[in-house]
Amino acid sequence: MMGKNEDEQPSRGFKVEDRRRFVDDAESAAPADVQPEETAAAGSRSAVASAPAVEEQPHPEAHQEINFTTFVMGLTTQALMHLGEIADPDQPHAPDLPAAKQMIDLLAILRDKTTGNLDAAEEQLLASMLYDLRMRYVEVSRHR
Repeated sequence: MMGKNEDEQPSRGFKVEDRRRFVDDAESAAPADVQPEETAAAGSRSAVASAPAVEEQPHPEAHQEINFTTFVMGLTTQALMHLGEIADPDQPHAPDLPAAKQMIDLLAILRDKTTGNLDAAEEQLLASMLYDLRMRYVEVSRHR
């Protein structure tokens, strides 16, 4: 008994053929679901205009650029949330001292490992954030 090849079996669904050309210029590439005849009939309409405009519309909650300052400020904010200084909408307001200590220690490691690689403003920011967080940690731990 002869077995049939996979190509000879009757179709059970649909077949997808990718007819896109992969080029550097995204505007010259046609979308996968547009047939060559449809592309020619589109006239002056570009392939980008017919594609969904996902990249053209900025996300309403676009994040600012990440640099050293925003990174340090993010870690500081996390530490302040763990200290109960900033309300966390997802968790109760009770301080989490071990988590706060971990964030403060992380900032201290960051300071130690970046010594000599930061400009004066970045060094000052990191030093002041560490000092402030440590003082707040001592204050919160005394009241517990």
